Order: sequence, then C-alpha cells, then structure tokens
Amino acid sequence: MDPRIPRLRRKLATIPFQPLRSHSFGEEQHKFRLGPKLAEARVAAFEAEHDIALPDAYRQFLTHIGGSGAAPFYGLMPLERCSLLVMNPREEPGTPRGFDDAEPGGHGRDLFLHVIEMGCTDVGVIAVTGPLTGRVLIGNSDGFWGPNVSSATDFLDWYERWLNHMSAGRDNRALELTSPQLRAHPDRHRMAPKI
Repeated sequence: MDPRIPRLRRKLATIPFQPLRSHSFGEEQHKFRLGPKLAEARVAAFEAEHDIALPDAYRQFLTHIGGSGAAPFYGLMPLERCSLLVMNPREEPGTPRGFDDAEPGGHGRDLFLHVIEMGCTDVGVIAVTGPLTGRVLIGNSDGFWGPNVSSATDFLDWYERWLNHMSAGRDNRALELTSPQLRAHPDRHRMAPKI
C-alpha cells in the first residue's frame, strides 16, 4: 500500500470540521463521504473489459481509500460510470482541445479516463496511456477551455493538494476552492494558483 494512503484518510476525516477551510464547489453533493473501497478483482475486471491498466496511484485510491465520493467538484465517479476519452486533435497552435469518447478496441490514440464529475461538459480525467500517464487533467469536452495538466505527479498527489489547499483556506480556481474570506466578499478579485 502506498504510504500516502493513511495520511490522506486522516486529512479527509478532519476537513468537514475545520471552520476556516475553503469551500469546495460541489461538496454538497458528496458531503466529504467516500463510497466503499473496490475489490482488486472488480478493478481488474474493469481493466480487462477496457483493455487498459489503471495508473497505480488511482488504483490504490480505489482499492484502499474509496471507490467514489469525496473529491474536487461533484466528486469521484463510481468506476462503472467512468468512460474512456481521447483528446481532440490540435487545430491551431494555442487553441483549446476537447475530448471525445474513445472507440471500443481502437486505442490508436492516448486514452484518458473520465473520473471526476465537474458538471455540464467539463471533465476531470486521468491519462491512462501516452506521455501523460497517471497525470490529472481538467478541461471541457467541447474544447471551450483547457485542457489543463496538473503539476501533481499522480492522482494521490493531486487529491492531497486539494485537501491541503482546502485545509489552509486557500483559493484555487482550478480546483474550484474558495477561501472563507472571498466567500464573505464575492466581489473581490482572486488569483488562483495552478493545480
């Protein structure tokens, strides 16, 4: 088991009770609760069905922390609702790129697993193949903005960054965190660190 797992469990358990924590967009949906951990056999069956290997940090989260629930935005989707996506080809340099559903069996392009429920056509994904494997990206499936690649090395680091920023009462637009001060003064301009 990854040594970060117990630390993440402890941090998540204290977040709802911290009076000066940030507000996390969508927290009303998951209420900082996690769904049950997934059995290794269930994760392996998902991988076999989709002919992929899940990145280790995400797999560890599912099997040792929880299979859905508490996460940025509306939360971590149950594995059976996750879908494989491919990034749209680049049209012009500097233009945003969207995501499309991956065709079954036609994995000729880098694959991304839609794992975070963000609402509308916004997506939180983990790269499962290609040079970004294991990294979390957020973007818009229609290509209206992003995709933005997190500087966190893997899913566990990304998740811990969310917990740390929330605990510290920080703003982070990329993670949709709003500090208590800015919630009290919604007209103030805020600058957000990268995820």
